[in-house]
Amino acid sequence: MTLSHVGLVREISSAEFAGFQRLIGEASGITLGATKRQLLMGRIARMVRERGIESYGEYLEIVRNDTTGDEMVQLLDLVSTNETRFFREKPHYRYLTEALCPRWRDEANAPSHTRRIRVWSAACSTGQEPYSVAMTLLDRLPESEGWSVEIIASDISTRALAIATKGEYDIDQASDIPPTYLRRFMLRGVAGQSGVMCVSESLRAATHFERINLHDPDSPAPGMFDLIFCSNALIYFAKDGRDAVVKRLARKLTPHGRLFVGHAESLHDHRSILRAVAPTVYAPVVSTNS
Repeated sequence: MTLSHVGLVREISSAEFAGFQRLIGEASGITLGATKRQLLMGRIARMVRERGIESYGEYLEIVRNDTTGDEMVQLLDLVSTNETRFFREKPHYRYLTEALCPRWRDEANAPSHTRRIRVWSAACSTGQEPYSVAMTLLDRLPESEGWSVEIIASDISTRALAIATKGEYDIDQASDIPPTYLRRFMLRGVAGQSGVMCVSESLRAATHFERINLHDPDSPAPGMFDLIFCSNALIYFAKDGRDAVVKRLARKLTPHGRLFVGHAESLHDHRSILRAVAPTVYAPVVSTNS
C-alpha cells in the first residue's frame, strides 16, 4: 500500500498518468511528456480531494464518462499553460508598425483595398496579446481615418478567457506597455481598484473573446484574417497535431495575410503553404508581396 501525507491523495500511477496523457492529447492535442507527471499531479490533486475520491484513476473515469463535456473543459483549464505578457514578442510589433501598417496606409486609396483589418489571436491566454495588437493597430490605423479593426481572441481555457474578458491586470504589468499606449489605452484603478489597471473601452470594442479548441477541425474562428497570432502555443502539440493546426491556420489567412508564431517555433516543414517574410512571421505562398 502506498502511503501519503494526511489530506493528500496518493502518488499518480504510471497507468493513470498514461490515461491522462491519452485523454488530454485526444481532446486538445496538448502533449504531456514524462517530465510533466508531477506537474499534472499538482494541478489536479485539488479536484480529486474536493470530490472525496481516493485516486487519480477515479477522477480520470469521471472525466471520461461525463457526457456534457464540462469535466473535460475543467481539466483542460487545469493543465493549460497561460504564461504571457503585454508586447511579449517585440519583433512582431515592430513588424506591424514598420512594415505592415505603413503598407496598408499606402494602399488605402486603391480601388480594391479595404480599410477593414481582421485579426485572430488564436491562443490569447489571459488577453495581453490581443490587447497589445489592438493598441498597435488602433494607434496606427485610427478610426478617424476610416479604419475598422476587429480582433477575435480565443483560447481553450475558460479560466484564462474569463480574465481576458474582464480586462483587469496588476499595475506591475504596466512596465511592459509603451508609455504612449499606456496613457491612451489603460485606466488606473482607484479606491478599491488600487493596484489594478483596466483596458479602455476602445480596446474592449475592438476585441471579442471566445473559446476555440485549435485541435478541433470543427471549431475554427469565423471568416478570413489579415493577421493571425499563434505565439508559443504550437510547442505544446505533438508533430502531427502541430502540422494539422498550422495547415488550419494557413487556410484562414487572406492572400496577403500574415501568421505570427513564437520565437522558439519554426514552420520550415510547411514551406509548401507558408513562406517566411520576417523572423517568426509567415505569409501564404500565394502572396507575391513580402
